[in-house]
Amino acid sequence: MKNIIVPLDFSMDSLKGLELAILIAHKTPVAIQMVYVQKKTDVPSLAEEEFRYAEKNLKKILENYKDRIPEGSTLNFIIKIGKVYQEIVSQAQAFQDSLIVASTHGASGFEELFIGSNANKIISSTTRPVITIRQSEVPAAITKIVLPIDIVVESRQKVIFTSFLAQIFGAEIHVITVSSSKSKKIINRLNAYSAQVCNYLKTRELQYKTGSLYGSNIIKMIIGYAEKENAELISIINESGESITNLIIGGEAQQMISKSPIPILTIRAKSHFIKESFSTFGG
Repeated sequence: MKNIIVPLDFSMDSLKGLELAILIAHKTPVAIQMVYVQKKTDVPSLAEEEFRYAEKNLKKILENYKDRIPEGSTLNFIIKIGKVYQEIVSQAQAFQDSLIVASTHGASGFEELFIGSNANKIISSTTRPVITIRQSEVPAAITKIVLPIDIVVESRQKVIFTSFLAQIFGAEIHVITVSSSKSKKIINRLNAYSAQVCNYLKTRELQYKTGSLYGSNIIKMIIGYAEKENAELISIINESGESITNLIIGGEAQQMISKSPIPILTIRAKSHFIKESFSTFGG
């Protein structure tokens, strides 16, 4: 992770994405790039007016935040034209190692970027990790990360990047198995997967804690657990497929992103990832 893309619309809420990116920059050197996306228009005067407006505001933010950027990290901006989610994804994909950090709320008139289906389009369309934050306070630090584990293999793919964040922040990872079923077969599989994850964390000398959640309202249970433990981040997967908890970028993952008062890290599952990287977990 060498580049962090932060979509902005100049609202106070959207600036939370920038503040969260700066929090990361204090732990590892990164280049933070603020991105403003103009809508296409056939009226040149309107396009020029919006460009000047955006440039003025971005320069102002740059001036206001420059003293908060630690040595080794940088802050700059770019103005793009097109569909918001496509341009954000394109900018992130332009870098080999990048992360998108965005607020899920924004100013009136720019809600297509941060609210509802378009926010999910950004997450669904990129192969890069995405951290979203709602209208809650930006955490002062990341000391605890909740890592829900499902029975599908993809559920464990988030472990590697989550471990990276835990390492740079010195955070404790809470490996929590989640299920709406107490079937012995399912419980055994969940326990086996949890043990594999914990073994991976142990080999990297990371602090971790284990637990189990059972019930019909998976989202409420996970958020409730994270709030009780004062966690600052929840890690989920954004791949569709069969799953007991549906912790994917389907119905329940969208609910997690839209309802959680705690920032959400969403990671794209990759089929080749299992063979190339996940073998560390023992199959």
